[in-house]
Amino acid sequence: MAELCVGSVLVTGASRGLGLGFVQHFLKMPNPPQWIFATCRDPNGQRAQDLQNLASKHPNLVIIALEVDNPASIKAAAAKVGEHLGGSGLNLLINSAGMVKPKMLEAETLEDMTETYTTNTVGPLLMGQAFLPLLKKAAQGSPGSGLSCSKAAIVNMSSIGGSIASSFGWELMQVTSYRCSKAALNMLSKCQSLAYKEHGILCVALHPGWVQTDLGSSAGHVPPVTVDDSVQGMLKVLSSLSEKDTGAFLDWEGNTIPW
Repeated sequence: MAELCVGSVLVTGASRGLGLGFVQHFLKMPNPPQWIFATCRDPNGQRAQDLQNLASKHPNLVIIALEVDNPASIKAAAAKVGEHLGGSGLNLLINSAGMVKPKMLEAETLEDMTETYTTNTVGPLLMGQAFLPLLKKAAQGSPGSGLSCSKAAIVNMSSIGGSIASSFGWELMQVTSYRCSKAALNMLSKCQSLAYKEHGILCVALHPGWVQTDLGSSAGHVPPVTVDDSVQGMLKVLSSLSEKDTGAFLDWEGNTIPW
């Protein structure tokens, strides 16, 4: 399998979990991206310590403050990324930031639903809008026709929990607001794939597996998949995607997940 080769990548929610895992894997590649933009709420905070340590060793890693539920913060981050890139575009946007409130259906509130939807669904929408000019620029600057993650792509971290056809994990965790937000994210991914295809941008929703992260462990069970295995699997999947896959909902092993 060909190694995923990108000139520039941006990962949201990069201070921990899958986001941090992506950053670590990109840095370890034999041919790492020229620019890795790692975003988190508080780049100078204690929770971003691992990122700070990596940035001190790797000049191609840039940490940027970004709150996915804040449109002004997203716009400011896009402007900063544009400055770093100079005249070139952004090849890969990975919307990894997400949240869950582990609750039973009867305990869900307006606030839970709104906050979860804003972070998990509206955030990736606004990110796609704000970074569209840079993604377009990358697509225009890449040789050849067709779509690929090396050219220009938006990758949305979804979940099998958002699959209406599957009731995966219901007995363990109902997390209705999370499930609804991911089902909506799947539709957003499909809409982005339709709208951005003409600009040469591939869009896909990925289920990373049930992963050993703070979010994955929130129901009190130890998930079966490590961050390392999940990210490695997803990068392999991303390296193989082409025009026929845009708008798809796939898991970390490349299997199609039912909507």
